[in-house]
Parts: sequence; C-alpha cells; structure tokens
Amino acid sequence: IVEMNMKKLIIILLITFGVAVLPTIFIDFNTDYLIKPALFPPKILFPIVWTIIYILMSISLYLSSKTDIDAYKIYGIQLILNSLWSPLFFLFKTYLFSTLELVVLILFVAVMIFQMHNKNKAAGYLQIPYFIWLLYALYLNVSIFILN
Repeated sequence: IVEMNMKKLIIILLITFGVAVLPTIFIDFNTDYLIKPALFPPKILFPIVWTIIYILMSISLYLSSKTDIDAYKIYGIQLILNSLWSPLFFLFKTYLFSTLELVVLILFVAVMIFQMHNKNKAAGYLQIPYFIWLLYALYLNVSIFILN
C-alpha cells in the first residue's frame, strides 16, 4: 500500500498551476493573426493537454521529492521557464526569442526527467508526456517563426 501525503501533493499541484497559469491571466491567446503551420491543433486542445500535463508534473515531483529534495530545484527552474514562454510568445510576440527559450526549457526538462528517473522510475516516466508536448510546441514555435 502506497502511503500518500495528500497535503503535500495538493500544495505541489497549487504551486505548479499557480506558477504556470498566473503569467497567462492577462494574455490574449488569439492566434488568428498568425499563419499557422500544418498540424496546428484546435484551440480547445491546449487547456486540456496542459491541465493533464501539470497534474502529471505535480505527481512526478511528489514521487521524486520523497527520495530527493534536490528535485525541487530543477523542477522550479523548468516551471519558471515554462511560465515565461507564454508572455514571450503571445504578449511580446518575440517568436525567435520564445523559440530559444523553449529549447532551454526542453533541455532542463530532459535533465529533470533523467534525475527523477534515477531516483524514482515512475516520476521520470510521468514527465515524458510533458517532454513530448514541448517538442511539439517547438515544432509549432519554429514553424510560426518561419511563416510569420
């Protein structure tokens, strides 16, 4: 039987969603002005996917933090990088800079996955959908930079 500290998990969830969502409150996510690349998903997909990813990220941190207090450091860095992307892309429309920032984020997430996987395999695996989604976001970001 797995013993869970629900209070700790809820705090991690609240921090993850707070840091990730707070910078987006005043952003207009309208992309109608953009020339969109092939394979651009419907708008409704983004909040659904990000909600699932933030939940998986939080559970992953919870699992890895039971064995490695350093997990908080890289998780925090990548979470801040994650939260900076939306303002860079949507608010400031700096498509090249948001692409470069996304590459740095992907590198941090890759390191985080390996670190978490070494301490708790499930924690590492739970981050894989996030990594894949970031690679897809990179495709979209690069394509939008080139097309616009």
